[in-house]
Amino acid sequence: MLTIHLLTVAGRMPDWVDAGYREYAQRLGRECSLGLKTLPTSRKSQRQSTSEVVMRDGERLLAAVPAGSHVVALDESGDRLDSAKFARRLQVWMDSHRDVALLVGGADGLAQECRSRASEVWSLSPLTFPHGLVRVIVAEQIYRACSLLNNHPYHRA
Repeated sequence: MLTIHLLTVAGRMPDWVDAGYREYAQRLGRECSLGLKTLPTSRKSQRQSTSEVVMRDGERLLAAVPAGSHVVALDESGDRLDSAKFARRLQVWMDSHRDVALLVGGADGLAQECRSRASEVWSLSPLTFPHGLVRVIVAEQIYRACSLLNNHPYHRA
């Protein structure tokens, strides 16, 4: 079974975010599980630049990656995949028999160290989304990809 770890830097999310994420994460079948680990947003002092905070958050994200995981950074500069292509990518991850860690940076972005460490960089969209919505979109797209791989009627394109 593939385990996907969604690692994020964020503050407290509204209840609708938690409910939306849980809805799709719980729908996943036996082939795939999705776990969420949220690291609190670093506090910025007057002496620190935004880039220093982003770098510190990146170090914390990388420290949270489970050993041996395939690392994927979520960043607007990454590959844009439609749902069918993402399903094929998910199948590759499943076939690799390695956990996958998806990295989502804080409000000021993802550290370059995270993009450098990642084997893949994935863009959800050229649009900018709030962090809570990213959680829900990622969970839904993983569920959709599993549905496609299992010929389930959820994906009707």
